[in-house]
Parts: sequence; structure tokens; C-alpha cells
Amino acid sequence: MGPGPSDVHPRVLRAMSTPLVGHLDPAFVEIMDEVQELLRYTFRTDNQWTIPVSGTGSAAMEAAIGNLVEPGDTMLVPTNGYFGDRMAKMARRAGGDVVHVDAPWGEPLDPDVVAAAVAESEPDVVGVVHAETSTGVRQPDVPELTRIAHDHDAYVVADCVTSLGGVELRVDEWDVDVAYAGPQKCLSCPPGASPLTLNERAMEKVLDRETPARSWYLDLSLLDEYWGEERAYHHTAPITNVYALREALRLVAEEGIEARWERHRTVAGALKTGLEAMGLAMNADDEFWLPSLNAVRVPDGVDDAAVIDHLLAEYDLEIASGLGDLAGDVWRIGCMGHSARPKNVTYLVAALGDALTAQGADVDVATGLAATSEALGE
Repeated sequence: MGPGPSDVHPRVLRAMSTPLVGHLDPAFVEIMDEVQELLRYTFRTDNQWTIPVSGTGSAAMEAAIGNLVEPGDTMLVPTNGYFGDRMAKMARRAGGDVVHVDAPWGEPLDPDVVAAAVAESEPDVVGVVHAETSTGVRQPDVPELTRIAHDHDAYVVADCVTSLGGVELRVDEWDVDVAYAGPQKCLSCPPGASPLTLNERAMEKVLDRETPARSWYLDLSLLDEYWGEERAYHHTAPITNVYALREALRLVAEEGIEARWERHRTVAGALKTGLEAMGLAMNADDEFWLPSLNAVRVPDGVDDAAVIDHLLAEYDLEIASGLGDLAGDVWRIGCMGHSARPKNVTYLVAALGDALTAQGADVDVATGLAATSEALGE
């Protein structure tokens, strides 16, 4: 129940035992086609260029930024979380100049502030973190942010690592140029093949670069030859991880993407209700609360690391501490994919209550459990 990886669905684990075939075997090419189509469904996009990048979510992130940002380009990145800062680091390594748009950790970007920053800096690329894993904040104004960027001919790159498959995300409708994600969050799939989608406008920029991308392995113009119609050799794809991703995406399609969003809202909402009834506070306000990642404030006088250790030792439950500016101030509790189940959140509320009581914290565990149960019943 940490910020990822989430529990892997048993069907995905079974898929990983499928015998290997070659990465250019006709049978595997059919699987590639199916994975791409299922990714389009999950991203809510018709983008032809939709693939799993061979690597973790950070590989998809670097593929997006490292290909779209050319030397001399300017990228506007948010300062309201740990992963906005990672965007900045990757843009600089790609040879780009970085400017920041400010917001406090625990709050989303204000469109008015973004509009002013874009007008002042005239960036080539604008970064948006849709679901900030470090703060538990969901960016509620993505369509407005993309409109602002496009009014200045900038491209939008959206970090959807902790939202794809669990939180409402509509790449085409929201006019996002590039979006990337990780498989180990709401898709409940082991890391190793990470979703990425680019629209035609963004891919034209990638293919028209004056200098090659600095990473050969993540060069999308080369990967296009493997994942596109040519199916030409570039590198040995992680076959087993692609099997796993296909099965995870099949589960998304069987459940239905909108039903899956609703399940995450319902189950995480019950967790949030129970924690608040117990006496704890969320880091994010209700209007931009992120169901898949619940950042919970550590009460005064409580050792956050001792609580984490207690949960793992006594209950075999994993949650995580804060990152960056929120280190020591919050716990990060995932409610993602196969982990987003009623029995898990009920167990977590009880276990966390026990860990806090052991430290003498003033919490009402019974009230928290009752509120969780009532919310799940509703």
C-alpha cells in the first residue's frame, strides 16, 4: 500500500510464466499490436505513436523529455513536487533551458500563474504533473493548461505515472501532446515496460530534430522503426514484461476504464474518510485530492519512520515516507490497481491505528473503522 509498486494481479503473474519467443517473432508482433491498442484505450487516445518503453516509468519520462526537448529549447516545469524537479533535471541533460512555474508543495498549479509564466518565458515545452506522487495532489486543470501552452505554440508533456488506469485521464480530449506513465502503479504490473503516447504534432517535432536525441536507447526516431510498421530490430524488448503489461491492460479493458476510475475513487474515498474520522489530516485539499496516492499528515510528536517499521513488522503492510520538502511530514499511502480493494483499506486503517496508538497518538481507531465501513457500504 505504498506509492508503488502495487500488488500484482494473479493473472499478470501467470502471464509472466509464458514461454519466451523472439522479439521479432510473428506471434510477438501480434502481441505488440494488441498492447498498443490496449494502451490507446487506457490513455483515451487515438495516437498512432503509443508504445511501452523498455524500462521503468523514469525511462518513459526520459524518452518523452529527452526527445521533445532539443538543445537550446526552453522547458517550463512545475515546482510543486518532487517529480516536477525531475522533469527539470532531465530537460537540462537534454540541453534545454529550464524555467519554473511556482506553486507550494501540496497544491496544484494555478492556470493564471501558468499563463503569466508562459507569456513571460515563451517556452517550447510545458511540463505538467497530472498526479504528483510526492504530494498526493491531482492537477485539476489540465485542459486549461494545455490551452495556455498551445496558445503560445508550446508542446505539453504530462506525467501520468500515478494516474494512468486509476484516475480520470483523457489524452485526446485534454489535448495533451505527450503523456507517459509507469506500469507498477494503477495498472498493477511489474515495472519494466512503461506506457508512452505522442500525438502527430509531437512526433513531427521528434522526427524533425536538427540533432539526434542524446540517448540512443531511448531515441524515438529509432524506436519508431521497431514499434512502427517496419518492425525493424532496435534492441531486445523485455518480452516477459510486455506479456505482463498486455494482461494488465486486458484487465483494464474488462473492467472498463470509467468503472476502474470509479472503483479507485470509491475505495480510496473510504480510506480517506476513515483516516480523517480517526483524527488524521490529508495533505491535499478535497478538490485536488489524488485517489491513487494519499498523502497523510504525520501528527505532532509521532515518529513517521517508527510507524512505517511497525506496519511492516507487525502487519506485513508497506507505506512510504515523504519525499523532498515533505520528508518526515507525510506518509504516502497508495490505493492503486489490484491494491485498491475494500479489505486492504479496512486492514490498513486498523493497522495504522494500532501503530499510532503504540506511540501514544490521540486517534480514535474504532470511529475510523466505522467510517471506512460505512463509506464502503455506500
